[in-house]
Amino acid sequence: MEAVCIIAEKPDQGSRLAAPYPSEKKQGYIYIKPTSDFPGGAYVTWAVGHLCELVPPETYKTEWKKWTLQTLPMIPEQFQYQVSKSKWKQFKIIKELLQKKDVGSIIHAGDAGREGELIVRTIINQTGCKKPMQRLWISSLTEKAVKEGFNSLRGERDTRNLYFEAYARSCADWVVGINASRAYTLLFKQKGIQDVFSAGRVQTPTLALVVKREKEISNFKSEPFWEVKGTFDYNGEKVIGKWMKDDQTRVDNPEMAKAIAAFCKDKTCQASKVKKERKQYKPPYLYQLSSLQSAANKKYKFSPKKTLDIAQKLYTKGMISYPRSDSSFVTTEEAAEFPSILSKLQKQEAYKSLFPLKKQSIMNDKRYVNASKVSDHYAIIPTEQVPKLDRLSGEESKIYDLIARSLLAAHEDVAIVDYTTLTTLVEDRAEFISKGQVKVQEGWHRVITSSQKDEVLPPIVKGQAGTVISADVIEGKTQPPKRFTEGQLITMMKTAGKHLEDESLEKVLKDTEGLGTEATRAGIITMLKDRKYIEVVKNQVSATDKGILLIDSIGEAVLASPEMTAKWEQRLKEIGSGNASPQVFMESVKKLAAKLTEDAIRSSDSWDTKGVTIEPSTTSKKALGKKVGACPLCNSDVIDKGKLYGCSGYSKNQCSFTISKRILGKPVSQTNAKKILKDGKSSIIKGLKGKKGTFNAALVWDSSEKKLTFEFDKK
Repeated sequence: MEAVCIIAEKPDQGSRLAAPYPSEKKQGYIYIKPTSDFPGGAYVTWAVGHLCELVPPETYKTEWKKWTLQTLPMIPEQFQYQVSKSKWKQFKIIKELLQKKDVGSIIHAGDAGREGELIVRTIINQTGCKKPMQRLWISSLTEKAVKEGFNSLRGERDTRNLYFEAYARSCADWVVGINASRAYTLLFKQKGIQDVFSAGRVQTPTLALVVKREKEISNFKSEPFWEVKGTFDYNGEKVIGKWMKDDQTRVDNPEMAKAIAAFCKDKTCQASKVKKERKQYKPPYLYQLSSLQSAANKKYKFSPKKTLDIAQKLYTKGMISYPRSDSSFVTTEEAAEFPSILSKLQKQEAYKSLFPLKKQSIMNDKRYVNASKVSDHYAIIPTEQVPKLDRLSGEESKIYDLIARSLLAAHEDVAIVDYTTLTTLVEDRAEFISKGQVKVQEGWHRVITSSQKDEVLPPIVKGQAGTVISADVIEGKTQPPKRFTEGQLITMMKTAGKHLEDESLEKVLKDTEGLGTEATRAGIITMLKDRKYIEVVKNQVSATDKGILLIDSIGEAVLASPEMTAKWEQRLKEIGSGNASPQVFMESVKKLAAKLTEDAIRSSDSWDTKGVTIEPSTTSKKALGKKVGACPLCNSDVIDKGKLYGCSGYSKNQCSFTISKRILGKPVSQTNAKKILKDGKSSIIKGLKGKKGTFNAALVWDSSEKKLTFEFDKK
């Protein structure tokens, strides 16, 4: 009997695939002894993520190694892969297993998605192996799911188009990224800015969304406004309302507000309108990755990458289904398992009090069970392998709890809220609006707590008379738009820049083509952070000077267009479903790369880089350890330590003097650090980001307080 070689994507995934069978652990693989599922035995081996990578430009042409505008655009005729140097040992093990004489066939067992398809097929292609292949396609790693998966393998042809999609995406990103990055880096260098400017098909339009919001905030001019708050007595019941006219409560004239308040003083009033409206709120959809990342960011401030990493661990342990899902629905097969999963959740202390649930089954509820809306994977749900929450890490239990509660909430009633709007009319002229809300039926809100609080209005009927207790003028200021949180940025990527309020998040779950895929969005945000284009402080995402400079220079070019990138994603998806040609797509990508290069060179004369200071992405080896000045605390040398300027005497005398290289969102250059240490004061730094907006100031060393303070720009 012939053996089979099973190739997983990661070592821990390989261990889970071998777990249901008698096996022996070897170096770089696990041998499964002959069983009914594998009569000739099986070798389970694994990649370590991307074992292979697209080769660097100089592999195609030696002259492409040097960064010059004359070599752009660089477009290979045929793309090539190579084995990563650090992963050669594991590649060699896989190759030797595939070449074994007793191995008659291959089972591709990478993650059941585009990326997993690409990773494993690329390895097999690099080995030159032509043995027949089948595809393991499962959405959870429980023993039951693994055995069922091996007993219902897909044909290699069934998922081949997904490989073409992932391969086309990878090559397109290489072509656009390499050419655009070199073009902008070289052109900025001509203008005296020494840094690497990375650009890409998905990262650049995502950055454009953040820069657009940054510009809206910096260009915002706060204006004062005034409102009139009235307090009324209805037969001993106190009611507070706001003056309103033509649906507006604000006036831009303080004298008018005072006149309204004076008119109302000591007057009688009556309830001219009492409007009641009842609203029903359905339980939320089950999670897909984007909505899980958004929820975890909102509740726990977890970054999208952190949420994905935690969910991946839970998946590998067999506790939740595949996390990189883009669907919020399940098929009837999964729904049939829900009663069993719920009965196990009921035994957990955290969920006991929530049972019995209102619905025994949601099998016929199309909001959750709809096979036509399940693509590669179904929604993220708990598996029948329900863990004891106290045995998970704190972060794992938080993510698991979100997923478990989404399933519990799906089995609950709608939440019902009554909204009341009371219009108070003073002397038949001035109208005041009071609003209240009362929860009539808690429904699913008992599982996922709502932030809505009851605001009860007393029972007042239309026509009821009252008196004005007081009328007060309140001054306020218009506020700039808020920066995105990381969770909101994930949602913006999902919708290709169409902004949705938190309450409308479920609309995101409709079939929209956004920036990147469920699997790649967290990585794109991390990349933007690493490349110093954005920074995240207290979960607020802001664009750096470097990010703003790049987007300003790109301007209206297609590279920064979320809509264009969304169209690319749509075309890639069509390749994955077999409805579009990868060759035709790549031809259009190559033409675009040439146009991007030409546009950048042509527009560079108009780029405004005066007064722009860019903090280098990394500290050069030359600068590292370089003396900046004398320490004001102990007189030792202050040196460049990479992320900060710090006292060299720290190890000897524990001197803790430091100057951060970034203060309130702005870089502190080595020149300014030297000025602080020599003169006690830096040059004026523009655009420092404070709680009340941006401001200009110099950094000053306060020798009495022994800390840096601000000296505000008198202008």
